[in-house]
Amino acid sequence: MTRYVAVLRAVNVGGTGKLTMAELRAVCDEAGFIGAETYIASGNVVFDSALSESEVKSELERRLRKHAGRAIGVALRTGAEMRAILKANPFAKAAPNHTYAIFLDARPPADALKRATGVKDEEMRLGKREIYVHYPSGLGRSRLRIPAAKAGTARNMNTVAALADMASKG
Repeated sequence: MTRYVAVLRAVNVGGTGKLTMAELRAVCDEAGFIGAETYIASGNVVFDSALSESEVKSELERRLRKHAGRAIGVALRTGAEMRAILKANPFAKAAPNHTYAIFLDARPPADALKRATGVKDEEMRLGKREIYVHYPSGLGRSRLRIPAAKAGTARNMNTVAALADMASKG
């Protein structure tokens, strides 16, 4: 049994086509995932499964498409990987609410940061399957665009820490 953390991309928590966290837990339960537990209303869920990572991702995305009527991307990490992401944060001394990990399905291209546009005061570093970004002036004020991150989903380090902690308790 593996402890997984799933972070969903472009989850609408209000308005048309919303996905509540209760619905997300129910989708996970129906898929046979064990002990599904969500964290804040932005598409984060921790659960156990005997399936491989690719099987879990495929099953969860298939069920979410059926439930929501549209594709919802899922970035999947094990509990150990979440702890490693937190530990590898190159901006550990920066405010955790201004520092993000952008979760990708694969290793980012080596030139991903060179292709970024709108860079002002942001700092960026590549991770294993993540791109770390520190937004000193705040994410909301940033014009930063990283083409390699387009299919990813970002979580700030407070959320990464909470998810890593949840995954450790399973």
